[in-house]
Amino acid sequence: MTALRNRLSHYAWIVRVLVSSGFLTLLRPDRYLRMGLSLRRQGGTNAVSGIGLAAAQYPDAVALHDEAGSLTWAQLDARADALAVGLSESTVRPPRTVAIMCRNHRGIVEAIAATIRLGADAVLLNTGFAGPQLADVLKREQADILIADDEFAGLIDHARQSDSGLRCLWSWQEGIGLRADPGTVEHLISSRMGQRPAPPRKPGRIILLTSGTTGTPKGAKRGASGSDVSSLAAMLDRIPWRGGETTVIAAPIFHAWGFGQMAISSTMHATMVMRRRFDPQGTLDLVRDHGASGLAVVPVMLERIMDLPVDVLDAKPMPTLRFATASGSRMRAESLTAFMDRFGDVVYNSYNATEAGLISTATPADLRIAPDTAGRPIAGTRVRILDDDRRPLPVGEIGVIAVANESAFDGYTGTETKDYADGYMLSGDVGRIDGNGLLYVVGRDDEMIVSGGENVYPLEVELVLDAHPGVAEVAVIGVDDEKFGQRLAAFVVRSGGSDVDADALKAHVKSQLAGYKVPRDIHFIELLPRNATGKVLKRDLTEEGR
Repeated sequence: MTALRNRLSHYAWIVRVLVSSGFLTLLRPDRYLRMGLSLRRQGGTNAVSGIGLAAAQYPDAVALHDEAGSLTWAQLDARADALAVGLSESTVRPPRTVAIMCRNHRGIVEAIAATIRLGADAVLLNTGFAGPQLADVLKREQADILIADDEFAGLIDHARQSDSGLRCLWSWQEGIGLRADPGTVEHLISSRMGQRPAPPRKPGRIILLTSGTTGTPKGAKRGASGSDVSSLAAMLDRIPWRGGETTVIAAPIFHAWGFGQMAISSTMHATMVMRRRFDPQGTLDLVRDHGASGLAVVPVMLERIMDLPVDVLDAKPMPTLRFATASGSRMRAESLTAFMDRFGDVVYNSYNATEAGLISTATPADLRIAPDTAGRPIAGTRVRILDDDRRPLPVGEIGVIAVANESAFDGYTGTETKDYADGYMLSGDVGRIDGNGLLYVVGRDDEMIVSGGENVYPLEVELVLDAHPGVAEVAVIGVDDEKFGQRLAAFVVRSGGSDVDADALKAHVKSQLAGYKVPRDIHFIELLPRNATGKVLKRDLTEEGR
């Protein structure tokens, strides 16, 4: 009886959240029929089935605005169908895997939706790939077709040397935009407009790549039904999305976080506003000009916005902004606080993993108390902190973060596997949970260094150095040391006008942390190397630190 009451209570909570968010609304009977038919021809629910559902409910509402103009949900749905038909006719046999290398514009959304409607796998490629990385991933994933913006033609030519049979279709053309030239996505769409693909024999999947900051990224398979109702309600309960509103998606869609924001937008029939390249001032303009209530970023974007001159920020308010969602890397406390001081308590910082999806979210209230927290686990997700023997650790102690939820992770596309302990997925991150139940991510398990027998997590040292007024940004790594095994090396970008030296920074760290956590080496550089999602590429710093 208790189990039944709990189940009914859970269902009531889901309905309450979905109704209050505007996801569930009363519609004319014919709209429900159209929704059912849309799901049937797509093979059921999937991560982007929201496009077809939104087209059935609100066909004339604006779905997307990019540098090529606006599309309604009906237009976006029809273009995805036409592209699916074109892709199915582009190869001798129906494509099984379509690789996509596009920036944020309609092309990436249409390519993902069309691929899934064929029952094929969509591999989202990092636009910051080097030639060897791209070649390795394309070979491993065995792509039949590559859809790409033509700015990446040089990289792709290098990758195709080992696979001359790979069919390539151009999406956005530099200096031209979208034009229906032969060999382009736009040509396939325009020549097949009004046609629909047959329902897929099997569900298509999204293959998201891990960040690859330490080498070739792994491909994480996400099942077709990656957005179950409980998970959606858990997210909407924490982050104030509202159906039919507008969100600026600045986070790259090829990345798990940006892809998730696109998927949620279509699920919530929320207008998606995007541009191909991130520009801090331009992003503020997009929010204001479109009356957006949401902004999706990776943390470095928020930092770049707050690096703008004060007079620019004063001239570009965002009065309609209700929430700014961030995930993907650590966020500088100074930038976070400055953003909320100026634009209101609107930042929601999430801990998200390619394999596990959304794990936890820090609300603005949480961030005011602890700017470096990842918040609390969302409903339906459980988090443990484990020691090296995979036993739970007490409150406050640092260990491996383990997660249990209803993730649609279907494993990697290669031979790698994810470790589990008592049903909990080991995230590969290290962290702690404080007495208030707030989660803190300390760093990656494989980044921990042992210096003189003491364990040190670089992120802890980075946070202290970040707080120094003379430091704009910093990365800390471990390098080999004959005496201590490893030693800490810090790579520092000075704040504008600062002449802070190594001795001053060492003294600053020593005043707050144990002596063995003070970097032995401090290198001053102009810019930290980052990938397209803003994560620091520490492997590129290693040689200089030796």
